[in-house]
Amino acid sequence: MGAEQTAIRAAQPDYDVLIVGAGISGIGMAAHMQMLCPDRSYAIVERRDQIGGTWDLFRYPGVRSDSDMHTLGFVFEPWKHEKSIADGPAILEYLNRIADERDIRRHIRFGRKVLSADFDSAAAQWVVTLESEDGQRSRMTARWLYLGSGYYDYDNPHEAEFPGRDDFKGEIVHPQFWPENFDYAGKRVVVIGSGATAVTIVPSMARTAAHVTMLQRTPTWYATRPAKDGLANFLRKILPEDLAYRITRFKNVRLQNYFYKRARTRPDKVRAFLTKRLKALLGDRYDAKAFTPPYNPWEQRLCLVPDADLFEAIKAGKASVVTDRIERFDATGILLKSGQHLDADVIVTATGLKMVMAGKIAISVDGVPVDFAERYYYKGVMFSNLPNLAAVFGYLNASWTLRADINARYICDVLNAMKAKGADIAVPRLAPNHGLDEDNIYDFSSGYIERARHLLPKSASDMRWRLNQDYVRDVAWMREDPIEDGVLQLDHARPAVAGTGPHKEHVRAAQ
Repeated sequence: MGAEQTAIRAAQPDYDVLIVGAGISGIGMAAHMQMLCPDRSYAIVERRDQIGGTWDLFRYPGVRSDSDMHTLGFVFEPWKHEKSIADGPAILEYLNRIADERDIRRHIRFGRKVLSADFDSAAAQWVVTLESEDGQRSRMTARWLYLGSGYYDYDNPHEAEFPGRDDFKGEIVHPQFWPENFDYAGKRVVVIGSGATAVTIVPSMARTAAHVTMLQRTPTWYATRPAKDGLANFLRKILPEDLAYRITRFKNVRLQNYFYKRARTRPDKVRAFLTKRLKALLGDRYDAKAFTPPYNPWEQRLCLVPDADLFEAIKAGKASVVTDRIERFDATGILLKSGQHLDADVIVTATGLKMVMAGKIAISVDGVPVDFAERYYYKGVMFSNLPNLAAVFGYLNASWTLRADINARYICDVLNAMKAKGADIAVPRLAPNHGLDEDNIYDFSSGYIERARHLLPKSASDMRWRLNQDYVRDVAWMREDPIEDGVLQLDHARPAVAGTGPHKEHVRAAQ
């Protein structure tokens, strides 16, 4: 056998697609591959011992979706529970059922953390280095790498620095690492933060705690809705499950899209509507200082309060909201800039997440490290001049899964186009003198985005080179636009002779 034939044989990867992460994005991609590319092989690598990603990691009181499950659920799998705003265990049950019914679980390699991934251009494959829980390292090769690893750091949350933290004699807990069987019954609790996590934790802890204070530096805009979708549950009684789901999903997508665009075009009207609603819910407990943000609705993500549970806890005297800044922690609680002291037995630091790109995996091409901040998004799923790689970054203004479904469907279409053409490389080509007008699609003032802007890929005004934020437009456009659109190039690898040239190490590693 000649040297070139040896190199070609070595270029056959372990899998056609390697999916990183067994959460919503990874399970969704696996299901799409089984439906649309059943002849292609895949594996999922998951660093944890269970599927679920975010929903397996977070175990804080009341953990739930902040989107309705008719849009956070997959396009191909109806949500069958009575509650549309679901808790963490119900979402995990949904994901586990899909993994079992579709025989996805046998493709998952648990306890495998991806350390690095290098694309070998000559072999047209990714060489992926993994580490098991005992520290042992191994390699896998795949034609495609699909990153379903989310957008935040699983190991290190955002921890604000608080003077005097070590002086506090009670317990300090971060929601990302909630202690198992943590007992806070009858205790005074201060939850620092006013985002989606804090808004979930406060009413849940208030059921058994002596009192819960939500301490916020800046107020948040809130929207309320019933946890149960009355129309969805009615339709399920009279229509086939799939049809009822499609109708409810259509309704919820359109309503959310309308409300978001209304907030951007007529913020004064939406401010007035949300304020009027809060006043009606809180009555004499309404405090303008606590519930009037200094920004317009949807300049940060709107917080969903199902069944108005936060406001019910406030009216019952079980919870309260304080708007102030922290001077320092002391032995018995928190001293505020105003001079007020909040007594506490437990402090929950719901201060936010730390964003990362590519799950902190060291991505490179032919040994050259990839800086995602220097790349442009391509159709919200790939990146400029980066071959055979896709990632999921969900919508900021809608359910994460809407984008995950679009991306999975699109990459399956790309894989089928490559097969039809006999190609093994797909890369969105962008010339150095591209002349694109950079556009800030992260038009949000949320802290977690502001802290990570230097890490995030670029977007342009051209639809092909952006992470667009309009699902209704995206889902139609991604279906209609051709795969070979003059930007995405489908090509063939040109294998190097084994043992020579710049790719020799990768060829040897694949043997």
